[in-house]
Amino acid sequence: MTTIRLHIVTITLLICLSARSALCQIRNFDQDGRQITRLSMAGDAIDAHDGEIAQFNGTYYLYGTSYDCGFEWGNKGAPFCGFKVYSSNDLVNWADKGYLFDAQTPVWQSRCDGKTYGCFRPHVVYNKLNNNYVLWINVYDNVIGYRVFSSSSPTGPFKEVAEPKLTVNADKPRAGLNNGDHDIFIDGDGQGYIAFTDWRTKGTIVIEKLSADYLTGTGECVKMVTPGSTEAPALFKRKNLYYLTYSDPNCGYCPGTGTSYRTAANPLGPWSEGISISDNSCGGQPSFVSTIKINDDEICLYGSDLWNNAAKNEALANYYWAPLAFNTDGSIKPLLCAEEYRKTKVLSRKKPVAPAPRQDYFTAEARVDKETQWGQTFVADRNGLVAKLEMSVFKNHRPEKDLEIYICAVLNSKLQMSAPLFKKVVSVAGIGWSAKRLVISPGLKVKKGAKYAVIMHTGSPVGYFGFLARKEGANAGAYLINSKDGGNTFTKRPGEVMRLKIKIKAL
Repeated sequence: MTTIRLHIVTITLLICLSARSALCQIRNFDQDGRQITRLSMAGDAIDAHDGEIAQFNGTYYLYGTSYDCGFEWGNKGAPFCGFKVYSSNDLVNWADKGYLFDAQTPVWQSRCDGKTYGCFRPHVVYNKLNNNYVLWINVYDNVIGYRVFSSSSPTGPFKEVAEPKLTVNADKPRAGLNNGDHDIFIDGDGQGYIAFTDWRTKGTIVIEKLSADYLTGTGECVKMVTPGSTEAPALFKRKNLYYLTYSDPNCGYCPGTGTSYRTAANPLGPWSEGISISDNSCGGQPSFVSTIKINDDEICLYGSDLWNNAAKNEALANYYWAPLAFNTDGSIKPLLCAEEYRKTKVLSRKKPVAPAPRQDYFTAEARVDKETQWGQTFVADRNGLVAKLEMSVFKNHRPEKDLEIYICAVLNSKLQMSAPLFKKVVSVAGIGWSAKRLVISPGLKVKKGAKYAVIMHTGSPVGYFGFLARKEGANAGAYLINSKDGGNTFTKRPGEVMRLKIKIKAL
């Protein structure tokens, strides 16, 4: 995972809710500069990448490409996972709303699986004229490079409509590298635009006006907004000035490309020269700028994908989110990456708002393989049965054998273990590529005050498993342990714990 080391390593977006709600906090990195894995309200890692955050009727929606099923760019045997959406009232607590449409059909697998260039960049906008939501995605199975859908709900299901038409590259070969990353922008008068990457001119940005229903282009466009070697455009407006941010240079899945921007008095130009606001996009690659409201205040929320060191599967990639800051002349201030943002978010509800769940900040740890075991100790707080054990696990690089989970008694301070008191074999097929909850019911009898260890092991000669962990104050009873000799000896990592929940039912 990428580590960001700055003069202030904690990057925080802090939103204080109403007096009837808990104080909520989002961080992009932990105190050591490691990427934090954002979790849904259910406790699974958020799996929506290279998309955007949109706001409809006061609710925020996060759209993105899923990697949990094992999609790997360039791997001809890899399946396509689809596009996911999450919703939130506060930009902190996200509810998993599922997939935008069923991408497991033969048609969509043939369009988007590892034998193709893939499908990416879901963008959803609301069309006031037809009272519906329109989804654009980037594909590489047709000529124009996009497919379009509509739905009566921002969470779908979305149904495909006719292929859109755009002016640029309409005469090029089918299923080629024609047009790429895009953004959909709706102006204040309802006019829609698409900004996209033209691969045939080596990565220049094009902006084309959309039809009234946002389902296709009109042919009215401006080409060569950038000189080339750029991608991932985001088009937005602030105080009658239009902005276009973009990845500068272009570099797919690269953790740390620059972000530049240009301005214009009209979406179709003329556009200014480019200005850099970051040479590494805070450790990622720019993805979106969303104009959203928090109460009556409008902010331009910048997002970058913190790619996982250019891995072919990006299920472990994370996110950087922060509002852009502007000078009095309208120019964008350089990204500081370590700046805090605080804002009181009032939820307009008649009924009392339940306290938000505690925000714990976890990072992905690896690896559990044939030689390396990981675990965590715990001390039983009562005599009883271990009724439930919940942890967050993932897989990577296609392990061939199952994950084994043991509970052993810790015999002494040297971390010598008893023979397994409990063993559970978890099928490799049942574990995703993004970190998700694994729930086990051991039914193991434990004694109050005794120390035990939950240990993970696999016999797979390839690939590995991983888990979520976080730093915590010193705790004599609970800490990470690992073994690099197949479980013969263990060492401890005090001050670090897994995302592990243990429920002991009293006898």
